[in-house]
Amino acid sequence: MRANINAPLPLVEGIGPSCQWLPAGPWKTVVEFLRERYPQVDPLIWKVRMSKGEVLDETGRVVTSETTYRVGACIFYYRELDHETTIPFAAQILYQDEHFLVADKPHFLPVVPAGKFLRETLLVRLRKAGAPDELVPVHRLDRETAGVVLFSTNPKTRGLYTSLFRSQKVTKVYEAFTPTAKELSFPLTRRSRIIQGNPFFRMKEVPGEINATTDVSILSNDGTISRCQLVPLTGKKHQLRIHLAALGIPIINDRFYPVLTPDADDDFSRPLKLLAKSISFQDPLTNRKHYFESGRTL
Repeated sequence: MRANINAPLPLVEGIGPSCQWLPAGPWKTVVEFLRERYPQVDPLIWKVRMSKGEVLDETGRVVTSETTYRVGACIFYYRELDHETTIPFAAQILYQDEHFLVADKPHFLPVVPAGKFLRETLLVRLRKAGAPDELVPVHRLDRETAGVVLFSTNPKTRGLYTSLFRSQKVTKVYEAFTPTAKELSFPLTRRSRIIQGNPFFRMKEVPGEINATTDVSILSNDGTISRCQLVPLTGKKHQLRIHLAALGIPIINDRFYPVLTPDADDDFSRPLKLLAKSISFQDPLTNRKHYFESGRTL
């Protein structure tokens, strides 16, 4: 596991630099590796970035087309996108102090830059709106999921809040709309083993030691659609989506589970009916009991 290091490039309009660790390999120069690692990037773009001094290693040294390849080095650069879809929904800040910030995220908005999203992310929007540059998420929500997200604003106390999640001292409550289950008795608890599936962005259940647990209850139903309350006791990627699909009541508008829908542009009129409704924990600094609830509904 690599240690965290400070980026030698500053934030620009709320966007931090990307980084790439250099693995063992046959490359003689850094640019030779970058061209092979990112074949979709025009080599001229790397040349322009380097000429501007916008490609640096972890020591702050400028990387040029002649810089020798060094295994274990970390290369920092600014990522660019030719086109980025605008997400027409706004987030709200529920709380902010000197140590953490709580935001209410809309559907479709990623928490952090990745893939085809850079500026249209919750992290960048919050920074541009005045949140500290040191802002980082303490946990994640899927892009498709709306609701409460906790961020750290202070590197000195960040570990105290991340440890709450690692030690399962945070209570997260979700709501979801699903088809009404005719043959299940609630409340119930779903326990299973979840691992990475295929394609890489999906997960799957397999036999073996249990690593994912979810409590499921029904808040209401009209005979066709049920409003479920979900309390994850663990934090596996896509855990709630997988568990409900495995129970035969997949979340409405889920494009991943139980069947992967071919990739298509977002249909903003059909959000995933999953909401991170609330989060609660005891503050590790003040011992105060915090409770934050999303103002959104499904």
